[in-house]
Amino acid sequence: MNKNNHSLNLALLSIIFLLSKPSHQSLADIDVGFIIPNPRLFKAYIALQFWKLSITSDPNGFTSNWCGPNVCNYTGVYCAPAPDDPDCLTVAGIDLNHANIAGTLPEKLGLLQDLALFHINSNRFCGTIPDSFRKMQLLFELDVSNNQFSGCFPSVVLCLPSLKFLDIRFNQFEGEIPSAVFDLKLDALFLNSNKFTSSLPNNIGNSPVSVLVLANNNFDSCLPPSLTKMAGTLNEIILANAKLKGCLLKDIGLLNQVTVFDVSFNNLVGSLPESMGNMKSLEQLNVAHNNLSGAIPNSICCLPKLENFTYSYNFFCTEPLACLKLKVKDDRQNCIPNRPFQRSPMECKAFYSHPVDCGACGCLPRRPAPSTASAPTTLAAAPNHPEDWGAFSPGHLHHS
Repeated sequence: MNKNNHSLNLALLSIIFLLSKPSHQSLADIDVGFIIPNPRLFKAYIALQFWKLSITSDPNGFTSNWCGPNVCNYTGVYCAPAPDDPDCLTVAGIDLNHANIAGTLPEKLGLLQDLALFHINSNRFCGTIPDSFRKMQLLFELDVSNNQFSGCFPSVVLCLPSLKFLDIRFNQFEGEIPSAVFDLKLDALFLNSNKFTSSLPNNIGNSPVSVLVLANNNFDSCLPPSLTKMAGTLNEIILANAKLKGCLLKDIGLLNQVTVFDVSFNNLVGSLPESMGNMKSLEQLNVAHNNLSGAIPNSICCLPKLENFTYSYNFFCTEPLACLKLKVKDDRQNCIPNRPFQRSPMECKAFYSHPVDCGACGCLPRRPAPSTASAPTTLAAAPNHPEDWGAFSPGHLHHS
């Protein structure tokens, strides 16, 4: 090997170590006894070798060929001409999805400064996302989903100006979601199935995403009013099992480009807003397993593209005939007369004896208490008044 090239490699390596955070690996762990075409690929070689040393299990041998100078031939590593120098080859993508690899992400991965794609979903990586990722100014897609990462929200993603796709679902991240996440110019945001506990921030409507999935977290939150500001871009929103409370926004129907709307398995109360009849793009609507009540607006079941409407395990008291004509619907465990598998008359009467107050959860101003001279206010609008559940004979309300 040419002594000058070997000296250059050693010099670059020394600079890298001086500028990097301390690591448990040492210079002796990395073989640099060969020629690497350009400094960018040399940095990539160092980063990938440190990553390989951080891997504790690779049962399928994905990284078994991660040796030698030809990093572009490594499994899961993809090279392309550098955006600022078409004559210079660089590592542009990492794809180790479904590799079942265990280990951590070393700080040296920050040397992959030309990376546009980083996909490692469905592995067993743990620890945190290195702060050195902030050097990946070209990173467009970051997918670390379905791993064992933990700790606070990886704030380093807030420093990635090119990021459009962020997927950190199915991990063990916890604590608050920084409100700044919703100011990022993302197209898709997947934060579901973690242990986040913060309330949904008021600036959620600033996000330009087309897909927003926040399900299976512990927000204990109301729906922020700004949510409807996403009308211009939002196509899918999934907030299932997120401990949402309060009522649905009256103007939720402004989300007229949404095709999938799922708020199932929460603690929502009140009725379905009439404005939902304006969601002309809606194909899948799931509000099951809440405490919603009142009459289902006919306009919802007449939506032109609606194929699946799931509203089981609530306290709805009427449903229009149009709902029964949908391809797929589920109305079980409600309080709907003459429908099978409904709640008992006693359960329905007990529920409707307490008026719904959207402000009780702190989402809206509290409704003033009714005067003693006036009758209790109820959700109106049903052919059979909710307060009359006791008048139904057992045959009118079927229950399992």
